Amino acid sequence: RRRPASASACASPAADSPTARAAATRAARPRQPGMEAECRVLSIQSHVVRGYVGNRAATFPLQVRPAYVLGFEIDAVNSVQFSNHTGRALWAWRGGALGAGSVRARPERPPPPGYAHWKGQVLNSGELQELYEGLRLNGVNKYDYVLTGEAASLSPRLPGCFGERRAESGGRGCLCRSPAGWWGRILRSGLRGVTCPPPAGYTRDKSFLTMVVDIVQELKKQNPRLVYVCDPVMGDKWNGEGSMYVPEDLLPVYKEKVVPVADIITPNQFEAELLSGRKIHSQEEALAVMDVLHSMGPDTVVITSSDLPSPRGSNYLIALGSQRTRTPEGAVVTERIRMDMRKVDAVFVGTGDLFAAMLLAWTHKHPNNLKVACEKTLSAMHHVLQRTIRCARAQAGAGLRPSPAQLELRMVQSKEDIESPEIVVQATVL
Repeated sequence: RRRPASASACASPAADSPTARAAATRAARPRQPGMEAECRVLSIQSHVVRGYVGNRAATFPLQVRPAYVLGFEIDAVNSVQFSNHTGRALWAWRGGALGAGSVRARPERPPPPGYAHWKGQVLNSGELQELYEGLRLNGVNKYDYVLTGEAASLSPRLPGCFGERRAESGGRGCLCRSPAGWWGRILRSGLRGVTCPPPAGYTRDKSFLTMVVDIVQELKKQNPRLVYVCDPVMGDKWNGEGSMYVPEDLLPVYKEKVVPVADIITPNQFEAELLSGRKIHSQEEALAVMDVLHSMGPDTVVITSSDLPSPRGSNYLIALGSQRTRTPEGAVVTERIRMDMRKVDAVFVGTGDLFAAMLLAWTHKHPNNLKVACEKTLSAMHHVLQRTIRCARAQAGAGLRPSPAQLELRMVQSKEDIESPEIVVQATVL
């Protein structure tokens, strides 16, 4: 008879790290055909009716049953519910022809605006608490993973923005003419009269983010094996200049509350600099920053994009990863990797959410092998994006730039690539 699923159902004997421990019980538990133990994820991110960002980008890849990863049960809390994404394309997959892999990078010219309109609702901290209380009262708040990505940023007024932002305005409540901030620089570049979009996933202020931390802490008390995967969405760089697109008062919350309870974090270079308080000008400085982030709590850190030069040339971008595990004897072992990815000439939204979800899945299967987990994650993303840009260009027609609707990720069509990706991105062990 099938044994009841528990919060430790996702786990396999390995070194002493949260991700490794989160794999142990599953391997030891006897199974009958078709009677697999549950592995349950609480995902707190945005939701859109059309397209793939936030929970929409994370849920499908985690629910499919890849060749080496059992499908996850996903309980999704939607920090917002919008008609479509709001056009936050602060990075592009740019450069030459589609090649053997890509990672987030800023475009050399301002990206085109996103959808002309968006409408919907934003969840506040009290409503989040109410939803979680319902789960708790019914005794169904038992999880193996918590995933938060673009779900911690929106305030009623963006930094450097003169106009108020309200979801009920349909995205037309703010015409950003401020000289400060990321979109201010875009407007100075010529995109006049463009409504500045908020991040794709949201919370209204630090109270929502603090509530997320409270929920994670309670869940970890129930299940010490729980793994918290966090993409600390706070800002990015534009032509070498960093800018936050969330209220500055969220940074202390991330540094003092979120990162210390996280097990896996996926910042970009600017976010890693904000969290560590150190600048990155070289690979050695990046490794030192990751050591600082390790000391704050997470065992796994992946800097998903950087301005550092790639040894393979200017057509490549670099991402860096570091993972700390403990041997049965108690020794700490650190694995460091570098990934060189070819630039691609296109702008996508939802890639960070897809990256975090796929990294969760593959670190679950390979809890002590960050190299393999990242190679599978980025290779799967490469195939998704190749298919997306091919379809978008075909729909747009020869010589025409695809629209935001045409550039929505082709997730369902890429099911086989998500399940069992052909490895096209190789990581180098440092």
